[in-house]
Amino acid sequence: MNSSQESVRLAAGDVELTVHPENGCRIASLRVGGTELLRQGDRYGAFPMVPWCGRTREGRFRNGGIVHRLPLNAPPHAIHGTGRDTAWHTAVAGAAEAAFTYDLTEPWPYKGKVTQTFALTEDSLTVALGVETAETSFPAQAGWHPWFLRNIGGEDVRIAFTPEWQEERGDDHLPTGRRIAPEPGPWDDCFGMPAGVEVTLTWPEQLELTVASRTPWVVVYDEQDEAVCVEPQSGPPDGLNTRPQLVTLVDPLEISTTWTWRRLDAGADTAI
Repeated sequence: MNSSQESVRLAAGDVELTVHPENGCRIASLRVGGTELLRQGDRYGAFPMVPWCGRTREGRFRNGGIVHRLPLNAPPHAIHGTGRDTAWHTAVAGAAEAAFTYDLTEPWPYKGKVTQTFALTEDSLTVALGVETAETSFPAQAGWHPWFLRNIGGEDVRIAFTPEWQEERGDDHLPTGRRIAPEPGPWDDCFGMPAGVEVTLTWPEQLELTVASRTPWVVVYDEQDEAVCVEPQSGPPDGLNTRPQLVTLVDPLEISTTWTWRRLDAGADTAI
């Protein structure tokens, strides 16, 4: 493990994970056998979405009778939470495990604490997020926005998953509230997987990686040439308003995701 104010590096065998706590506690790099899997750049890698995911309509949400307004960082909406724009504190940094925290503060209107943990092995990465309140109950969401490279050598990645439904997307990129049969991509869409998220990315003759989570919600985005995104999250876009999950003193919001991978022989989809 190597850590500095700018980065924390975990390793397991020939797998290396680099986290940048100062830049939203995002995964800056995931290298398997020397091959980078994530799009590089300060805005990319894989970042946590917390205390909300995706777009919140017009930056407004309600907690009981109180209406709050968030900065419109993707006009006319507020997008992806505050965690990705915050410097996190490194609580624990070991050889293959680490934990980070930050305190909720303005522009989020409630006091609380967010914790993100990482556990790396030679064939998997498990990441967890927890949201706690310091006093008042509030609605929240949590999830991740990874930017997987479309191509790591050879053919482009293939995405495979079997959702039960797709959230119909309106012209404002938010769900209309109507569930429809899953449609073919390209996607910038939210899907329902009631048995838990399971999406497999296959780079032919290179690597197979599965994103799994017990949450039933996933957003898939593949409209860029450089990367594709598979985003498990605790609710759909605008979920602060449509499917709020209340964080209380006795009931924090907790969510985790596990990425597992296997390397593929050239010319055959079999593990090395």
